[in-house]
Amino acid sequence: MKRVLSGNEAIARGAWEAGVHVAAAYPGTPSTEILEELSRFPHVYAEWSTNEKVALDVAIGAAYAGRRALAAMKHVGLNVAADSFFYASFTGAEAGLVIVSADDPAMHSSQNEQDNRRFAQFARVPCLEPSDSQECKDFVAAAFDLSELFDTPVMLRTTTRTNHSATPVELGERTERAAKREKFPRDPSKYVMIPANARRRHPLVEQRVRDIAAWAEKSPVNRIEWRDRKVGVVTAGVAYQYAREVLPTASVLKLGMVYPLPEQLIRTFAAGVERVVVVEELDPVLEEKLRLLGIPCEGKSIFPLCGELDPTVVRKSAAAAGLPVDKPPVELSELPRPELPARPPVLCAGCPHRGVFQLLSKKKVPVTGDIGCYTLGLLPPLSAIHTCGCMGAGIGVAHGAAKAGIGERMVAVIGDSTFYHAGLSALANVAYNKANVLTVILDNRSTAMTGHQPNPGTGFTLQQQPSEIIELEPLVRALGIHHVATIDAYDVDGLEKAYKELMSHQEPAVLVARRECPLLPEIRRQWVPLHVIEEKCTGCGICFRIGCPAILKSEELDEKSRKPLALIDPDQCTGCEVCLQLCPHDAIPTRDQIRMAEEKQPASCSTPVTGGS
Repeated sequence: MKRVLSGNEAIARGAWEAGVHVAAAYPGTPSTEILEELSRFPHVYAEWSTNEKVALDVAIGAAYAGRRALAAMKHVGLNVAADSFFYASFTGAEAGLVIVSADDPAMHSSQNEQDNRRFAQFARVPCLEPSDSQECKDFVAAAFDLSELFDTPVMLRTTTRTNHSATPVELGERTERAAKREKFPRDPSKYVMIPANARRRHPLVEQRVRDIAAWAEKSPVNRIEWRDRKVGVVTAGVAYQYAREVLPTASVLKLGMVYPLPEQLIRTFAAGVERVVVVEELDPVLEEKLRLLGIPCEGKSIFPLCGELDPTVVRKSAAAAGLPVDKPPVELSELPRPELPARPPVLCAGCPHRGVFQLLSKKKVPVTGDIGCYTLGLLPPLSAIHTCGCMGAGIGVAHGAAKAGIGERMVAVIGDSTFYHAGLSALANVAYNKANVLTVILDNRSTAMTGHQPNPGTGFTLQQQPSEIIELEPLVRALGIHHVATIDAYDVDGLEKAYKELMSHQEPAVLVARRECPLLPEIRRQWVPLHVIEEKCTGCGICFRIGCPAILKSEELDEKSRKPLALIDPDQCTGCEVCLQLCPHDAIPTRDQIRMAEEKQPASCSTPVTGGS
């Protein structure tokens, strides 16, 4: 039976069919849906771990215990998991261990576009790269088999386009595999990486790479497609799809294994064509290897080094290099382009982070940010964030700036899920070294940026099992920070009072701004849209300064100032009431006032008092 699956769904299906028992991850686009999908299958334990290193250690532990295991993460997540990735390469495991690394060319939702094929080389871990959903499923099974055949972790490297594109997939049944062992291994020389043991393991790892390279020569994941031999394309992953579309007459060497490479297969292919061209996204990994083999080739002299490839980019670049490109039936440039309204990134209507950023912007304090929805606090009109590097960096950066002796009190902002991920150790460092830093934890009771996944503060797990809530204020106090306050993030006055009090102490302090994300299903049902009382609005514009997409400029102008009056879009407004707390003219009624007005309306009235002006 065939089904159309995204790459992420196909990876989950492939892992289940291959008999995976344990899977762990931390949500991160473009890899998030792998664990969400896998968690729905029977006979699999799946969890959101607190970060990617923990997730990989969980998978390693399961594989040590003789059960097939998978860890999934986006490309920068492997940076967090690097320590574990490297030691697992030296130890191997008792059962199959697969690490999915989802790279993000063009940085659709990332702070860089690193090429994790380099990581595979660095750690001496074999790397498979699928080019469509069918291969996503098939390569997971191949990765588990490869892992057990050579006693090695295996990386499955994908990219955003492969993860999120959908193609037909032939489904199979789950193959249940008996546990490799009943008891945890007692083999210190293999699993205890003290220097003496690690030194003995290193030559085995290097020999393993040579053995896998020999295996790759005959593996079906690598194949030659002979066509016209004037041009031979060496490619892998989704770039294979672009090469086939744009250069349909060219011979192709499709590499499913991108590390280690099958050198003899590459030499055979190169000897059979007149001109060798490498088509690959991001780094010239394949091109460099061909050049080291003494094979003349072209690659990044034709195709861009930065950004994501697509058929248009490949076609334009290839045509400029004189390659025999196929002309598409319709050029994209010839298609009509509808005029669409601009949609800049912005905090959602009702976002509980808005009040915090409005306050910090007004105070004009230096704010070190972090990765999450709240990174959007950097945009006008809030313009409240001044740095953002990686998960958990905001607190450490604020600490460093404070210890450098600048004359300003540093403020760090971090989300609840990110705090559990990478903020705890940074805040412990602030407490231990007594930095004069105010840390604001934006607790919206969800990992909202990647789709509202649960975390240790939500009270339930990925597989919807109830769990203990790790409350932030007691946790922070346990770190030795004495000045802590928890405030409703919609309480504008309460936030300011707590801010002033905490800033008065020349010691570490923490403000927990708590309110659920309004897009959570149970919260959406509670929305009560607000409206503007036109007679009271003066067009002062104060409500526009919070950057809420539900607050619009009306075509009506104030008689005195000739400035546009405010207008609230009832389809977007959540009724958070932040705007009405800032309005100096009481031009926005409260939710309770709106409910009372609705209750007083005659039953025949068909227009509720919830929108317009």
